[in-house]
Amino acid sequence: MQVASGRSAETDGLLRPIFQAHAQDRDPRWHTILLALFWPSLERMHGLKRRWDSDPENLWAAVYWAFFQVICAFSPAKHPDRLARKILNRTFHLLHDEYSRKWARATREMATDPAELEVAGGWSEDAGYFAADLRDAQEAEIRRLRAHLAAGRLSEPDFFLLVGTRVYAGSLADYAREAGLDYQVAKKRRQRAEAALRRYERQSP
Repeated sequence: MQVASGRSAETDGLLRPIFQAHAQDRDPRWHTILLALFWPSLERMHGLKRRWDSDPENLWAAVYWAFFQVICAFSPAKHPDRLARKILNRTFHLLHDEYSRKWARATREMATDPAELEVAGGWSEDAGYFAADLRDAQEAEIRRLRAHLAAGRLSEPDFFLLVGTRVYAGSLADYAREAGLDYQVAKKRRQRAEAALRRYERQSP
């Protein structure tokens, strides 16, 4: 895998028969083999996302869990090439989704203390998959929303809704479920809040 890194035809030739065998016998030992093959890439992913969690062991557990979910559900028949890249991309997206939910929950639970919100802006900084200025953009957006909150143009629940689902890209469905709201109600609430802010900002000098 490491020698052929970057040459998808060679890695595909190694991975495809493994996934075909796994689909037939579901032998869990294939998981160990796949983990060994992808280990260096998963280590790099863990290193790039180290700011996502203050506990490295928790982050490792989340990486493993995302990877195992991907390989258990992966069907090589649906993917003609670049199997390794697709597996790693899916692993990353599942990992990001999991931490997005955590960030959204933390955002809804935290006070509106400026110092705490500034810290929150750094939780989702990413060096490998997002633009280098993501952290600054998130912090700027939090400051913008906090100004609307302080001025009374945005309610506290709507502030947390926008920060959780827009700034940190948390799932609106997860937010609605955890807040005890119907999905469509949460969706319309977000649309109304965003429309109100756009109207205000268009009218402002």
